[in-house]
Amino acid sequence: MELWFTEKQTESYGITAKVKETYVREQTDFQDLAMIETLEWGTMLTLDDMVMTTVKDEFVYHEMVAHPALFTHPNPRHVLVVGGGDGGVIREVMKHPKVEKAVLVDIDGKVIEYSKKYLPTIAGELDNPRVEVIVGDGYMHIHEHKNAYDVIMVDSTEPVGPAVELFSKGFYQGIYDALKEDGIFVAQTDNPWFKADLIETVNRDVKEIFPIVRVYCANIPTYPSGLWTFTMGSKKYDPLQVDATAIPELDTKYYSPRLHHAAFVLPKFVENLVK
Repeated sequence: MELWFTEKQTESYGITAKVKETYVREQTDFQDLAMIETLEWGTMLTLDDMVMTTVKDEFVYHEMVAHPALFTHPNPRHVLVVGGGDGGVIREVMKHPKVEKAVLVDIDGKVIEYSKKYLPTIAGELDNPRVEVIVGDGYMHIHEHKNAYDVIMVDSTEPVGPAVELFSKGFYQGIYDALKEDGIFVAQTDNPWFKADLIETVNRDVKEIFPIVRVYCANIPTYPSGLWTFTMGSKKYDPLQVDATAIPELDTKYYSPRLHHAAFVLPKFVENLVK
């Protein structure tokens, strides 16, 4: 008998992957968590039947959350990651020697626990001495820490369950207050094919708070539609003004100095969403 995992991206469309083995299937205090071994994508983490990451394509998402913001800010010493319990964004943050401390706050400790066990190539930097891992509410952490961070990254699930408040205007205002006077934040903001309304709403809300707002894209094959957007809000620095020739080559597979500006060139229909 064949076992397949299917994520319904709409009521009439989805993606499916053949499953070789199920390592974990557990209802945590917050969500349904599974670690499965797929034939095409290797080990896959799913939450509430949505693909969060796979060992084959994870580098795209994690690199594109971390590096555009960290190379836009000239001195990102203190970094906060909200969500991201799989550790992939933290792994990329740790490639930046200017970062003195990175704090990760994820509400579900089981994601961290199982990622360390089943996704060691992704979660390996969670034990780095420059990293502090907190199992807790990222929304509350933001509102309890004012003027504390140079860069804040929101690595959340889609806006369902515990992640709903991470897409609210109140959360973005809290982020603004938690950033230092020249701080930057970035969040994943889903795909323009099925979540155009969400992208428009987030863009409008962030523009009412931050003076500089930019949207960029990446191709992530296991995410709905494959085309993914990220929204950056900045108090001072514009990612489009970064001197790409000054960006060093890192040990990356997707992000590069040449891609930095290119990622902000949007397909016209996406550009129209965020005008």
